[in-house]
Amino acid sequence: MNVPEYTLPDALTLENGKPVTTAEQWTKKRRPELLRLFETEMFGKAPKHPKDMHFEVLTEDSHALGGLATRKEVNVYLTKDNKKYFTILMYIPNQRAGTVPLFFGLNFKGNHTISTDPGISYPTLEKQKEFRWRKLPERGIASARWPIETIMKNGYALATIYRGDIDPDFDDAFKNGVHPLFYKKGQRRPADNEWGTIAAWAWAMSCAMDYFETDKEIDASKVAVFGHSRHGKAALWAGATDPRFSLIISNCSGCGGAALSRRAFGETVRAVNRQFTHWFCRNFWKYNDKEENLPFDQHELIALQAPRPVYIASATEDRWADPKGEFLSGVYATPVYELFGKKGLESTEMPATDTPVRDGSIAYHIRTGIHDITVYDWEQYIWFADKWFKGK
Repeated sequence: MNVPEYTLPDALTLENGKPVTTAEQWTKKRRPELLRLFETEMFGKAPKHPKDMHFEVLTEDSHALGGLATRKEVNVYLTKDNKKYFTILMYIPNQRAGTVPLFFGLNFKGNHTISTDPGISYPTLEKQKEFRWRKLPERGIASARWPIETIMKNGYALATIYRGDIDPDFDDAFKNGVHPLFYKKGQRRPADNEWGTIAAWAWAMSCAMDYFETDKEIDASKVAVFGHSRHGKAALWAGATDPRFSLIISNCSGCGGAALSRRAFGETVRAVNRQFTHWFCRNFWKYNDKEENLPFDQHELIALQAPRPVYIASATEDRWADPKGEFLSGVYATPVYELFGKKGLESTEMPATDTPVRDGSIAYHIRTGIHDITVYDWEQYIWFADKWFKGK
């Protein structure tokens, strides 16, 4: 695969051509400008949180994982009649003094798949029908990606939501997820500049953040939002749109996530929009094979996280996600962090495999192996969170 010649837009130049030279200019002028561009041309505009949103703790067990943790299941109701909701699964370490920081991300196959813990509830039969599951995924089938005990022993809580509980990861013409709750009279699908599925996932993560702020066991000022693959795209957009997320982690997020679109390497804008027609707003389709016309690139999505710490990770065999393009987004976002007196990514050369660059506010590693999230990745994320949340 060849990379075309390309010129990246300057994150520190306003649309009117004037330079951005201070953190105040970034915060008041350039950041809102970029956020609007990403919103209207890529992810789509999401609605405000529902006025009738409310929460219910369904189950709570302080003896989970052999007494290591307290397990909670919390419904986030989006309607007054409780008919539309999603469920947060949480683990909170029992060995704690006061509130604890939290890792929070989506899962692929259902909350019950992240652990063999028999106390995790299965989705209701009504929900399973809504998810279009032909067969209930096996309990704990995804547990290798979720080292819950390690996370607990390091003093962190963990929360997750099944992404299909928010919006299905297939093109259902936006009939079964959260979108119909917000349609205007006669509307049957989002407008060309309105939210796709990835923006819906990010929106729900922000709604969940409303709950975390009410949980007396969670330090809501220290919530790390993370995601692997398509969930990494959602995590970055959640971080961009909700500044309450204080640390952002992108694991193998590829095109539409951390990878530069103009490199057109591996997963391209056309490939994404053709295979996953529901992910982004319709306006993004204008840029199929025309990445050079984008009014932004993904280094500016990383820059929208500033000055908060962000970790970008790749894998050697995951060429589809363009590891170099992911790395370069960190490089080109660095000048924005420097406006805030922060160190960004402290290298302009790709690091050696399994050798993290993590001393600045932007961290990066490329791990040996395939498109996945592994124990090695988690070890780096815990180290990074320790640095920023615990001052280690």
